[in-house]
Amino acid sequence: MSFREISHRRTNPLPDPVSKAPAAPPAPAEPARRGATYAEAGVDIDAGDRAKQRIKYLAQRTFTRNVLSEIGGFGGLFRLDSKLQEPVLVSSADGVGTKLKLAFQLGIHHTVGADLVNHCVNDIAVQGATPLFFLDYLATGRLDGEVAEKIVSGLSDACRANGCALIGGETAQMPGFYADGEYDLAGFIVGVVERAKLITGQKIRPGDVLLGFPSTGLHTNGYSLARRLFFDVARYRPEQYVNELKEKAGAALMKTHVSYLGLIKKLMASDYAVGLAHITGGGITGNLPRILPKSVSAHIELGSWPVLPIFDHLRDLGHVEQDEMLRTFNMGIGLIAVVPAERFKRCKSMLDRAGEKAYVIGRIVKGDRRVIYA
Repeated sequence: MSFREISHRRTNPLPDPVSKAPAAPPAPAEPARRGATYAEAGVDIDAGDRAKQRIKYLAQRTFTRNVLSEIGGFGGLFRLDSKLQEPVLVSSADGVGTKLKLAFQLGIHHTVGADLVNHCVNDIAVQGATPLFFLDYLATGRLDGEVAEKIVSGLSDACRANGCALIGGETAQMPGFYADGEYDLAGFIVGVVERAKLITGQKIRPGDVLLGFPSTGLHTNGYSLARRLFFDVARYRPEQYVNELKEKAGAALMKTHVSYLGLIKKLMASDYAVGLAHITGGGITGNLPRILPKSVSAHIELGSWPVLPIFDHLRDLGHVEQDEMLRTFNMGIGLIAVVPAERFKRCKSMLDRAGEKAYVIGRIVKGDRRVIYA
């Protein structure tokens, strides 16, 4: 036989004359294995890139002439104004807390961005600082581009209102870490103040007047207790109208955190305030002592300002003790200014002309750096 015949038989074999068994069919070829991808693990890089492009414009709207970088670099660049003789940088970081749970329920994502910026702005403004730039951290399980855009839109609008540049941030996709539809949001701010203009509270003395400025509601603190009382105890639905509040439950809880920057600038213009306290987590009880010298205390007169209906309703729902209310919620006062007695009349006159609501809520007395209620 020729080689061609042998080859032909191997490729087209005849049945075995002994076993008579048919030949086994050829094994199917294995499909080519496709490589694993990050998207299959839950992180969609393409979606993240699209979201960044959508929010890049929102951030650039806030840029000032001092911003030297573009969105997308490894770090944001900001040039300090050389007009300051002895500049002091003031920084702070914070989050929105469990108020975000309501944002998820209601599908309202724009206002939490403003809540975050305003909270951080207030934290440095009470030390006399003007905000320079802001960075955000947004973490979620699966990135929703539209939701991310709404959040950053709120951040951008609030930054512009406060004269603060949104120069960067981080958007993290963490599948399995956050439930679908949920995210966390935090912010970082840097401001500047001339050292001679720092407001430290060191000049606070007995006899100084305490001026309280109204909040819009809970701002960004006390939501774990408030949500429990509204939705577990009272069993309200977010869209349910509550007679005691004269509005819907969700709307009452979602009131935006106020920025007091404009007000603080007015107080600083004539050196009216020797101390400023942003009333956040811990209420008046926990925040006012942070600015008091060791030799004084703050005497607060309960009933000297109108407590918002939401706080009365929360107290009634949970039979919450007064001390617990005062150290959990702001009780309708978002900012406290300490004004020397000799400057009080001029300060109050300026505030009245500017249309700023202010309540005399107490005085500074000799003591041991605590709040005394009467």
